[in-house]
Amino acid sequence: MEEQRSRRGRWREGRRARGWGGGRGGGPHCRPGGPPWARGGDRWSYGGPPWGQDGPPFRLPGARRRGRLPWPSTLCLTVFVLVGTAFAAANQPDRQPLDVYAWLLLLAGSALLLFRRKHPVIVVFGISATVLGYFAAGYPYGPVFIPVAVACFAAIVAGHRQAAWWAVGTLWVGHLLIAHWLYRWLPPAHDRPAPWGQELVIAAFVVALCAAAELARLRREQWAREGAERAAATKRRENEERLRIARELHDVLAHSISVINVQAGVGLALLDSDPEQARTALTTIKAASKEALGEVRQVLDTLRTPGDAPRAPAPGLDRLPELVEQAASAGLTVDIRRDGERMVLPPGTDLAAFRIIQEALTNVVRHSGSRTAEIGLGYAPESLELRIDDAGPATGGDAGGGGNGLVGMRERAAALGGTIEAGPRPDGGFRVRATLPLHPEN
Repeated sequence: MEEQRSRRGRWREGRRARGWGGGRGGGPHCRPGGPPWARGGDRWSYGGPPWGQDGPPFRLPGARRRGRLPWPSTLCLTVFVLVGTAFAAANQPDRQPLDVYAWLLLLAGSALLLFRRKHPVIVVFGISATVLGYFAAGYPYGPVFIPVAVACFAAIVAGHRQAAWWAVGTLWVGHLLIAHWLYRWLPPAHDRPAPWGQELVIAAFVVALCAAAELARLRREQWAREGAERAAATKRRENEERLRIARELHDVLAHSISVINVQAGVGLALLDSDPEQARTALTTIKAASKEALGEVRQVLDTLRTPGDAPRAPAPGLDRLPELVEQAASAGLTVDIRRDGERMVLPPGTDLAAFRIIQEALTNVVRHSGSRTAEIGLGYAPESLELRIDDAGPATGGDAGGGGNGLVGMRERAAALGGTIEAGPRPDGGFRVRATLPLHPEN
């Protein structure tokens, strides 16, 4: 008995270790940590519930059940064909009576409709052959044409236009031959040729059916194009948002971490010899980290509550003095020169200008031996000119960052329809020049 209890205890522990249960919210199919709705994170696998997205998810008509056989519609259609043909035969005593072969042909033609989605070409030709055999045997007219119409419609909508036209055309030509020439040698006996007016009605019906199928096919292709365009637009917006957030985080963290890195080095070097200066470095580190945390929190808040207005305004050139002060705390003296009359900039241009200057100063701190930099702001009626110069030389040092600063600056300028140039100067320094339109393209 004790051995059995011990085995049961080990078995229960093994279940808990594998996440099969034994804990709160741990059902038989739940991973460790509880069911999905208790673990946090996204509750929906595809970007939220359908009613929280831009529109209903795109799905072609019948795409959800394309892998299934259309049993209900085929069964209803088969019953209608059989019952309708039986009633029609009662009013056509001059035709051959319905026997076993007639019922088999009717069942075969209707049963083939089960595969009209997977094999539309085979189905339309197979049903046309069974209907042609049915008429050649002299059986009564009736709703036997309905399976042909459904198969032809399905084939055209699926994109097999030529196959559908060939199948229906072959059936119509065969019917003409049987009704106006071969009837002399086929049952029933003493049959007479069919009136030509009847053939015209059949031809008009076939043309109308094919035209309706063509319209349905065109509409379906239009839905497919619109769905693909919506999916591409959604993916493009997601990529743009992802890049925007990546740029924001890179610019905030790269600048702040560079300042923190420099000040941490100063504090370590002066901790024993000059405690007061070390205290100043630590104060700068605290202020830079606090500002970085605030901006990162602002970026993350936009992810948690999409569509809500940010709690704090986006940084712009009005915060340029703060940027200069942070650079000064890192040992970099910055001179600002303005040309033209200052003006209120659009929010996108204002933010891009601030981030470009911030990244350029960060690169000076990290990669340049110069301890001075110059910022030039040129206000024109249609654009804002930025110029950031340092005397160099390049040191090749790195104070954090992943080397995506210039790429991020180019992406910001390109997003507004502007341009940016960055490269060494002839005298050994480095220059970043950007042109940002005051009326962005997008």
